[in-house]
Amino acid sequence: MDMARWLDDSWDETIVLGRTSMKSREIRLKSRPVGMPQAHDFDIAEVELGAPGAGEVLVRNHWMSVDPYMRGRMYDRASYVPPFQIGEALQGGAIGEVVESNADGFAKGDLVSSMLGWREGFVAPATGLEKLPKTNVPPQAFLGVMGMPGLTAYSGLLEIGQPKPGETVFVSGGAGAVGSIVAQIAKIKGCTVVATAGSDAKCDWLRSVGVDHAINYKHGDLLGQVQAAVPKGIDVYFDNVGGEHLEVAIECARPLARFAECGMIGSYNDTTPTPGPRNMIQIVGKGLKIQGFIVIQFAHLRAQFLTDMGGWLAEGKIKVEETVMDGIAHAPDAFLGLFSGGNTGKMLVKLA
Repeated sequence: MDMARWLDDSWDETIVLGRTSMKSREIRLKSRPVGMPQAHDFDIAEVELGAPGAGEVLVRNHWMSVDPYMRGRMYDRASYVPPFQIGEALQGGAIGEVVESNADGFAKGDLVSSMLGWREGFVAPATGLEKLPKTNVPPQAFLGVMGMPGLTAYSGLLEIGQPKPGETVFVSGGAGAVGSIVAQIAKIKGCTVVATAGSDAKCDWLRSVGVDHAINYKHGDLLGQVQAAVPKGIDVYFDNVGGEHLEVAIECARPLARFAECGMIGSYNDTTPTPGPRNMIQIVGKGLKIQGFIVIQFAHLRAQFLTDMGGWLAEGKIKVEETVMDGIAHAPDAFLGLFSGGNTGKMLVKLA
């Protein structure tokens, strides 16, 4: 992938035949990654965007999201979402501005959310878009705290974890887009929170947003660190990492603890099956509830989530951190950064 050719991230826009003609760059899947994705697994292409047809809009993207679940779509296998196709543009959450509309209910200047990220612009039916509500939060928040990661944290913790005041919640990947929101909601609910992260700086940030015990898992002896922080054990575990973290959570779990299995990013790039936790026998004796989930299973909670999260943000009870890369050419770098600890909070790509 010749990145140098694309480092000028200006939007190509000219007036042709009385309308705006636009060229858009997009990131395509060039090859299916084996193990950790590499830059050569991606390609960049330029396309010209035609005029919107009946019921369609032309959108210029301002922001796009990269998320760990996208790694699973790079495998050619059946899953809850179809795999990305070789040679086609990738997909993901995006926030854009309507440039030209041929659809009722959408006007030039409207901000819209879509699943047509990984590209600077697009023409699409308006039925697949959602206009952003009028709020005081910045538009990119609807890719993070007010979007899919926020709803994932909210629904997984409250519906599966069901934390009660005075309980202890353990969050792996606590400085990520989902984990950081889980940790703060748990504090709002009156819990003691222990969270892990991969650097001292991230742990300092977690403490700054109220986490009681922030643990750098790269310092070794994760089990010992968690046991020292919460010697009486944990009542809720929110899993973003899997592997050793899951084993530690089982070891430290109190009877009837609840596990919300959101993700296992530590294994997403494995080329051979990851061995299961060695202490799974404790699940029976402790009566643990371990439930995996996908956020779309909790779509019915979205209205309440937006109300609650909007209120918490306005009251300063939730603080947001973003890691931003500029320009479509850097979208693969942003995605790869998710697997090397390159983000604190939500990883975003700014396109305009």
